[in-house]
Amino acid sequence: MALEWHQAVVRNIQQATATTRLYELELLGLSDFDFKPGQFITLDLPIHEKRNKRWRSYSIASAPNGTNRIELAISYLEGGLASAYIFDKVEVGTELSYRGPLGVFVLPEKIEHDLFLICTGTGVAPFRSMVQHLANHPQPHKNIHLIFGTRTTKDLLYTEELRLLQEKVPQFTYWPILSREAYEGRQGYVHAVYESLMQVPKPEARFMLCGWRVMIDEARERLAAMGYDRKQIHQELYG
Repeated sequence: MALEWHQAVVRNIQQATATTRLYELELLGLSDFDFKPGQFITLDLPIHEKRNKRWRSYSIASAPNGTNRIELAISYLEGGLASAYIFDKVEVGTELSYRGPLGVFVLPEKIEHDLFLICTGTGVAPFRSMVQHLANHPQPHKNIHLIFGTRTTKDLLYTEELRLLQEKVPQFTYWPILSREAYEGRQGYVHAVYESLMQVPKPEARFMLCGWRVMIDEARERLAAMGYDRKQIHQELYG
């Protein structure tokens, strides 16, 4: 089923930031879309003659909720054929072809070690799904740190919700950090946060990285220099 193409219809569009919109999709022909938090769907968009050049994948930002509706967080990329089509042509009522759920970027079945969820931009989407799921379906787990880097406060996605989830999910901490704006929270890049949290070594920690290649490459290098094995690092690359 995951590799077959199906139809979805856009039911709601919300402008979340200057460059990011949230799209609610209803997946037609289903009463319940069953997926694991962190998985993605692939859309087939009419932007190229060759089919495989029309495919774009987006992490599901919502948690499984027993319905056939999901949310995608999509950013506009200058010069990007897919985002230009989605932002300019897709509206409420537009039908889209999709397949999924796909991917293995998901929570461990048992969270037996401290877990660091490190992201930039819309890379927060799969982590929002994961933390929502933990709030809805509590399970024993170690410390979970969600480290989310953006340029300014206006670029933060789901920030109020994630702050509220700190109160609902035990041992979960949300760490927003801004690179281009002075504010009362942390300033700089995501690397400064996980490095400061591990001044006392956590040799069994696990890391999940999601976002642009530059951030992921640097995080992998820094974690390797700190002695972490590649098996302890899981990544989902955007772009």
